[in-house]
Amino acid sequence: MPRVLIASDKFKGSLTAADVAAAVGAGIRRVVPDAVVDSAPVADGGDGTLAAAAAAGFDLVPVTVTGPTGEPVRTSYARRGDLAVVELADAAGLVRLPGAPDPLGASSLGAGQALAAAVDAGCRRVVLGIGGSASTDGGAGLLRGLGARLLTADGSDVADGGAGLEHVDRLELDGLRHRLDGVTVTVACDVDNPLTGPHGAAAVYGPQKGADPGQVRRLDAALARWADVVATSAGADVRDRPGAGAAGGVGFAALAVLGAELRSGIELVLELVGFGERLAGADLVVTGEGALDEQTLHGKAPAGVAAAATRAGVPVVAVCGVNRLDPGRLGAAGIGTAYALADVEPDLQRCLTDGATLLEQLGEQIATDRLVLIEENA
Repeated sequence: MPRVLIASDKFKGSLTAADVAAAVGAGIRRVVPDAVVDSAPVADGGDGTLAAAAAAGFDLVPVTVTGPTGEPVRTSYARRGDLAVVELADAAGLVRLPGAPDPLGASSLGAGQALAAAVDAGCRRVVLGIGGSASTDGGAGLLRGLGARLLTADGSDVADGGAGLEHVDRLELDGLRHRLDGVTVTVACDVDNPLTGPHGAAAVYGPQKGADPGQVRRLDAALARWADVVATSAGADVRDRPGAGAAGGVGFAALAVLGAELRSGIELVLELVGFGERLAGADLVVTGEGALDEQTLHGKAPAGVAAAATRAGVPVVAVCGVNRLDPGRLGAAGIGTAYALADVEPDLQRCLTDGATLLEQLGEQIATDRLVLIEENA
């Protein structure tokens, strides 16, 4: 009997990764009833990372934290033994904005609070996914949530957000260091931007978070001041390190103060869900995301899944809402064929509202194209 491993990311705004796997699996079994279908939802370190961990058997521990613009947010961290997974996107990301973006005031505080809750509960190893950030605060909120204090020259607390860093004068780390003693942090990060400058956090990602040109310049200057203060307190200047500009500078704070290791988000998630072990004996891997495009090839989940499966000698196909990659680009990424909702339903609205039914049809097509012959020769 053929064995299929479905390791898709979400279809953003439409279907969760688990929804995708369920629909594709149902379609496959309709054509090949005895197919063994295993589901391993994945993510790249942004939203969906907690869900992937939960699907892999981690326990979700609920916690209330401060959202990106100060509102309370109910989130969770995922736990297995002494290992915790924290998702910045769910705690303090763009998906948690209650309304319009706040480029100057949005904070990463909630991510620090979620991480602190995991550590205070006894977790000694933490994976922090930082995709989907709503802020450009240099990770100041993250550090504050862990017990650090940011002070102005007159000894008052610095305001939240990137604009508050215009007034930072010193950083006190005693509380943070006491809390994190013996804790290791690994950050899921897929960008190599420095903290400041023309390729930095404010210049490249600030506009995506609502910053106009004047605000970008203001944020970049504030981040430079923040980097000076952190260098004095932490004893090292890492503002130019690749990844320091990730998540509005959360990568910088993690590198400089937490001593974190930055790693590919999808590679980390594949380890968390035991992808390598689950590949054993598979005849086919199905991966996917909402849109297959050039971004897919640069650290996104389908490319990471395809690379790992290809190394193991297992063929890969992908499902998606729309495919913008030609066969040559797909093949170079290790994906044999892409099956798109748009190929069976030209109405975009129906693709969004009835995606699960359409994915079942794609599952049937995958089974017909790829599995029937395997079953007949078994």
